[in-house]
Amino acid sequence: MDKKILWKKNTIGVKEKKSVEFLSKREIEKVKKFHESFPQYSETPLVNLSNLAKKIGLGGIYVKDESYRFGLNAFKVLGGSFAMGNYLAQKLNRDISELGYAKVTSDKVRKQLGEITFITATDGNHGRGVAWTASQLKQKSVVYMPKGSSQSRFQNIKNEGADVTITDLNYDDAVRLANKHAEENGWVMVQDTAWEGYEDIPTWIMQGYGTMSLEALEQLKKLEVERPTHIFIQAGVGSLAGSVQGFFASAFGENCPRTVVVEADEAACLYKSAVANDGKVRSVGGDMPTIMAGLACGEANTIGWEVLKSYSSEFIACPDWVTAKGMRVLGNPLKGDTRVISGESGAVTTGLLCSIMTRDDLKGLREELELDENSKVLLFSTEGDTDPDKYRRIVWDGEYQSI
Repeated sequence: MDKKILWKKNTIGVKEKKSVEFLSKREIEKVKKFHESFPQYSETPLVNLSNLAKKIGLGGIYVKDESYRFGLNAFKVLGGSFAMGNYLAQKLNRDISELGYAKVTSDKVRKQLGEITFITATDGNHGRGVAWTASQLKQKSVVYMPKGSSQSRFQNIKNEGADVTITDLNYDDAVRLANKHAEENGWVMVQDTAWEGYEDIPTWIMQGYGTMSLEALEQLKKLEVERPTHIFIQAGVGSLAGSVQGFFASAFGENCPRTVVVEADEAACLYKSAVANDGKVRSVGGDMPTIMAGLACGEANTIGWEVLKSYSSEFIACPDWVTAKGMRVLGNPLKGDTRVISGESGAVTTGLLCSIMTRDDLKGLREELELDENSKVLLFSTEGDTDPDKYRRIVWDGEYQSI
């Protein structure tokens, strides 16, 4: 018997919604301009899965494929690179808009700044993005990974020049360890988890992710979709989800697309917070055993949570079979649809959407979300096959099948 998909409508009464001005189109256009200054920049594809949409009874499914981002196979570099660029801009008393790639990586700027070490904790993608950016900036990076991290993700980070260690800690404790070393050594912590006294860099990371949302909105318009009716977005600490939610809430105001926040059931701190219904964020401890490594975070970004509880429609917790289904659907498309190679943390929203539209036991959720032939759904495949062996075991050999 399948582990069940759990869902909760957002009924939290927010007296004053969190301002999303920091994620407005005007602000994110500045972010995108910074990313466009990198020679490795190119817009990632928005894949129109029109045949899948028709087959499962929807008006459209559009998947933003982040496996092409900067050659790093995941979206995460957007957040880390913008936060690190912003940090350097502040040290130089300059605005980020004045510092494109060429300036920020120049020997002149490096001499002004001196030697900087950036440190982070990661399941893989974020750490690789931080290590890659530090290398581009001719600076150092230190990366801690939680226990159970894959060797391929470890090696990818090491290949970018980082001093990287797999710890015997869970993700949230690895974050605490990284922060301890940052404070002891005067290093710069680059983390998307926010806490009291540590909010600037997480905010910049959320803004960095906005490039992806702005690209997607512009690409939808080229497909003559002025506004998606629904957005399904995955959440670990909630920085990505908060960024996407905030951008579209700012762009569309009262007509914001219905946004569904999707987590791994073993690390569903946002879903549990929605169930508690008092507006306070909850945490999840322990090992959080899920194949969705990028979502195995038990403590939320407080800034992201404020955005999500203000604007999101539903919170959903998914077992591993849901993302495995999504990986197989995207990797084996219907004739005429484009293939998307999506990893364990990238495909959960596709697996969930397909399950909602085809399973009798999810009819109530389908009706609650008002998903039908008029619905145009935006999804984000946030990573490619960042653990290639695991990807093949799931897509080729059928690991984590539903029953």
